[in-house]
Amino acid sequence: MAASTRTTSSFPYLVAASSPAARRHGASHRIRASVGEAAMDVVSEAELREKGFMGMRKTKLVCTVGPACVEALPALARGGMGVARVNLCHGGREWHRAAMRAVRRLNEEEGFCVTLMVDTEGSQLLVADHGGATSAKAEDGSEWIFTNRRADEAHQFTMHVNFDKFSEGILVGDELVIDGGMATFEVNEKIGNDLRCKCTDPGLLLPRAKLSFWRNGKLVQRNFGLPTLSTKDWADIEFGIAEGVDCIALSFVNDANDIKQLKAYLSRRSLEHIKVFAKIESLESLKNLKDIIEASDGVMVARGDLGVQIPLEQIPAIQESIVKLCRHLNKPVIVASQLLESMVEYPTPTRAEVADVSEAVRQYADAVMISAESAIGAYPQKALSVLRVASERMESWSREENMHKRLPQHQLAIALPDRISEQICNCAVEMANNLAVDAIFVYTKHGHMASLLSRNRPNPPIFAFTDNANSRKSMNLYWGVIPLHLPLSNSMEDNFNKTISLMKSKGSVKPGDTVLVVSDSDLNRPCAATSVFQSIQVRLVE
Repeated sequence: MAASTRTTSSFPYLVAASSPAARRHGASHRIRASVGEAAMDVVSEAELREKGFMGMRKTKLVCTVGPACVEALPALARGGMGVARVNLCHGGREWHRAAMRAVRRLNEEEGFCVTLMVDTEGSQLLVADHGGATSAKAEDGSEWIFTNRRADEAHQFTMHVNFDKFSEGILVGDELVIDGGMATFEVNEKIGNDLRCKCTDPGLLLPRAKLSFWRNGKLVQRNFGLPTLSTKDWADIEFGIAEGVDCIALSFVNDANDIKQLKAYLSRRSLEHIKVFAKIESLESLKNLKDIIEASDGVMVARGDLGVQIPLEQIPAIQESIVKLCRHLNKPVIVASQLLESMVEYPTPTRAEVADVSEAVRQYADAVMISAESAIGAYPQKALSVLRVASERMESWSREENMHKRLPQHQLAIALPDRISEQICNCAVEMANNLAVDAIFVYTKHGHMASLLSRNRPNPPIFAFTDNANSRKSMNLYWGVIPLHLPLSNSMEDNFNKTISLMKSKGSVKPGDTVLVVSDSDLNRPCAATSVFQSIQVRLVE
């Protein structure tokens, strides 16, 4: 069975050098892949052998790298970490460099495919510190001073705020809320720029706590006109570029121009392969949500900071609407913050936390992320294991419930060639589900058709073959996509046969398996050809 169409755009092809080192799951020795061999990351290979096509996990797992898990990075990679996130808000430059290079060594020497992401700090207003190394307790009725004046020593009942104008426009009687509700104070007196406050809801005050002010049940909104990207952020971006980062997560995005500014800068440097993710964590970002998503390469739902600015009960509905809009607009989305927060201290999560992870998976988020759980928590590997097991179980249940349902999609493309690509991928997924094929193979240069297939959330896994190492890393954030490095030839048939032979040798496919093959190029044509041949084929492995 085959379907094909032609478009009028050209498509160059390159033959890559030998693939990176590959190591079998759990083995101590290293095996360099031969020239022409497709490189599958060791985790996907082991998972495929153990569980088969339909047992492969679709939701990607993101771990924040911190002091608690640097030594455990190989174990985290074996446990399913697809993206390693380095938060440039914390730690020094040398520590960040060592962490990033450790991730790169995993890929170069151990056969993993871990995408490296860094977070910018952003112009974070109203961040406070009690001056101690650990948390302080605010007791009911205790009085505290919030001030921008720094002191050489910590003073009891004093919080130092990082912004000079933090009390501007604040009135006596306003509520000061710590970290979205960890503790609450009432403003009793203004003394110059300082605020004298009384604790009305006791709780913990953590270092770098976020402050918000509320009046009559509504957030007191103030615009201080600071840029999204600070001088420090630009220096951090240059540092990340030098260290070979794959993605930049931009903090406190207010509108699409913030994203466009960074993407234009990367384009001028010929660094378009570095993907820019927008962190949705403010009221302003919600007001401009669609424009921000369209301008970005992906989105992170940063529920922690977002929960500081909006009522807690609104978070679930907002999360679901963001995930749904990202899928419609074909942009990967990461659900982040406090997924397994109790595992910072305890070896098992609460049942509510497992339900929260499962809900994000049920909503078809591309990825779920742990932060403090892996960065500073006592049980980073256990936290990742919970994330993985919960994801796999919900995916299995969801697949059974939605076996014959087609997710609604609205048309993205305008130009005819792009509309053809979109329709081919929509039809390919419908065919794959109806025919119950074992896997989808897509041969792609930049990963666009792999993303269109992922957008439809098919039942079988998507194996995306590319000869572009940067495209492989970017596809690592697409739901259900297993990216593989394959030096592509000019023969589509040769590529398919080579792929099948390789996967047979690894025990990944067997005679009788059915594969739906999608190509966004005509590899039988010369590279200089001015048209592209797009096809759907259903092939029986012999």
